[in-house]
Amino acid sequence: MKTLRRAAEIRDLRRLARRRLPHAIFEFIDGGAGREITLRANEDDFARIGLSPRVGVDVATRRTRRDIVGFDSALPVMLAPTGLAGLYWPQGEQAAARAARRAGVPFCLSTNSVASIEEVSAAATGADLWFQYYFLKDEGLTDRMLARARAHGYRVLCITLDLPVQGRRHRDVRNAFVVPPKVTLPTVLDALRRPSWVAGYLRHGVSFGNFETHQLGGGFSTIAQHIASLCDAGADWETVRRIAEKWGGPWVVKGVLHPEDARIAVGLGASAVVVSNHGGRQLDGVPSAISALPAIAAAVEGRAQVLLDGGVRRGTDVLKALALGADACMIGRAFLWGLAAAGEAGVDKTLALLGDEIDNALALLGVPDVAAIGPQILTPGGAPDFSAKMRDPA
Repeated sequence: MKTLRRAAEIRDLRRLARRRLPHAIFEFIDGGAGREITLRANEDDFARIGLSPRVGVDVATRRTRRDIVGFDSALPVMLAPTGLAGLYWPQGEQAAARAARRAGVPFCLSTNSVASIEEVSAAATGADLWFQYYFLKDEGLTDRMLARARAHGYRVLCITLDLPVQGRRHRDVRNAFVVPPKVTLPTVLDALRRPSWVAGYLRHGVSFGNFETHQLGGGFSTIAQHIASLCDAGADWETVRRIAEKWGGPWVVKGVLHPEDARIAVGLGASAVVVSNHGGRQLDGVPSAISALPAIAAAVEGRAQVLLDGGVRRGTDVLKALALGADACMIGRAFLWGLAAAGEAGVDKTLALLGDEIDNALALLGVPDVAAIGPQILTPGGAPDFSAKMRDPA
């Protein structure tokens, strides 16, 4: 695709995705909660961090590999769990998992995927697969879902903690976003301008593939209604412990912004803590992921890995996160924009851009191995004091 070849950065993929998707569906990917203060801060706070290069260093050979919860990843990056990827491109989850396999990075499937656990596993044999779990009211459904994931090769369970209820997402309300998309005059007129998306949707449709007894059928549901009907707002740390025991393998917790929550998770045996505000889509006004990272890394004290999720748009963002205590980063919107723009090739492009940017930055920083990235790459005063945003009371 000629336009894809001209994409020089992740933002170019966003522009292409916006051109191809119906307005309400693009806004579902792009939007956040409330006034979107946290959504903006996730990116803006990265821009406040300065870099300090060294010269006179042999950087002819560079290494970008990093361990991510026991997997030797080609990059310090993995694909985050994102709902409804198959709505943006036909068989979108399968496409993204194959792209992750090719790039040598992990892929995490969302509970709220369009493709099922089994379909993604079959499509991406050999990929490092993770399964993301939301707390469900139906214990039998939970047991079946975890068993299916284990049986089909998912290695790590990612327990998401920050969705007891859905945040207030104003764009979705204004756009009357429902699944499946409702046919109205405005949506039809909008869709007619996006024939590529319409053709794919008419061939494949959309459903929540992991809910074998909760298919959408002919009904319409907002995401908030879907979450309220299936997810358990009463889950607590004891619930986390029980789910981890049922899983019986490596597990991580996602959605942590407070150091004490990180300590609790590590104490229960989490292999990693994912610092995340759900992409700014839950509670508006909470800290950006990157600003919450240093205090959480300090609280974990190396007893588990720390992953950063939120606002990563460039390879230098990944290195800044590593410098502030992360072991690796999850990317969500960045790969969804690539997927929505050009399917599997678009996810390939996302990962290639980030990989090239990381490699280039290592050379220009004078640090040939990503494992050696630390605070030394930050300018004196170039790393803001984020403590005002998130202090550790301990």
